[in-house]
Amino acid sequence: MDVIGLLRGQLHGAHGVLEATLGDITTEQAHRAPGGHTASIAANYVHAVIGEDFLSSLIDGSQPLITGAWGPRAGISEPAPAGGSWEEWGQRVQVSLPQARAYAQAVYDQTDGIIGSLAPADLDRPLDLSRLQFGMQTVGFLLSAILSTHPVMHAGEISAIKGIQGLKGYPF
Repeated sequence: MDVIGLLRGQLHGAHGVLEATLGDITTEQAHRAPGGHTASIAANYVHAVIGEDFLSSLIDGSQPLITGAWGPRAGISEPAPAGGSWEEWGQRVQVSLPQARAYAQAVYDQTDGIIGSLAPADLDRPLDLSRLQFGMQTVGFLLSAILSTHPVMHAGEISAIKGIQGLKGYPF
């Protein structure tokens, strides 16, 4: 397997864990406030997807799907904050899970296409990730250290929140 295939596989696996952990929860379960300093299952889910949408667009300079035609169809009641408090947004955002999952699939497909268009040498291209507090990094870093782990980190949060609700967290 080449490095591009490996990265595509990592993202595919991360998406699978996120989607399977979300499972077949109800709208009420998805929006129940867990308390403390975390957001609902729905907010964690769309945060992971929106994050991937914006981050993958950094690789090829494309427009994030949420800022185009998908914006009104993504099932998200208000845009995620570009700055400011994600926690406050996460406590008030409302999500239509069927629409958000369709948007997520479009994001996953776009990310896969972006990665599939890369040559191994492209992974060494520098990217300024200072806005994310990572400074100057490479496309390879973005893919392997951020995009491959972010969905799984939020799957962990979703799993824990489901456990608080008396539901099974991870699907395995």
